[in-house]
Amino acid sequence: MSCIRFNTPAQRQAMRDHSPAMLTAEEAAALHPAPEFTESKLRRLRLLATDQNPKIREAVASSYNTPLDLFETLAKDPDEGVRGCVAKNEATPCDILRSLAGDRSETVRGWVAVNYSVPADVMEKLAKDRSRTVRSLVKWKAQLAEEESAEGTVERAQEPALRP
Repeated sequence: MSCIRFNTPAQRQAMRDHSPAMLTAEEAAALHPAPEFTESKLRRLRLLATDQNPKIREAVASSYNTPLDLFETLAKDPDEGVRGCVAKNEATPCDILRSLAGDRSETVRGWVAVNYSVPADVMEKLAKDRSRTVRSLVKWKAQLAEEESAEGTVERAQEPALRP
């Protein structure tokens, strides 16, 4: 679960304190633009989605450029790792995340729980999941959201008032 953040509030504050020296997301994107997504790349994704090697199919499931029909196919893949990659991809459509919330694999359901794009109704369902691990991930994600909200409130309170 390497994509999950474990920064403490103090670490996040230190990063904010040093943020003027960092690039914004927009500046970084301007310096390092993503290559154009072409028809040939789409054909390659379609070909790779049928590969016998599940690691290759995982790469397709992890792509932000994966089309809807491939997400639908890969969400039903027999390999748990492929379905997990679909579940953690923030580009995965909500309806597919809804279906994966009922996956037989606890790992896949856990990835759905930590996906930032998952709808609230799915989180409510996962909060009642039969797996203690999945329920814990839902609770952890809710706590992170509360911490970030509280930090934002403190930051706004510390900002000088704007004068007309």
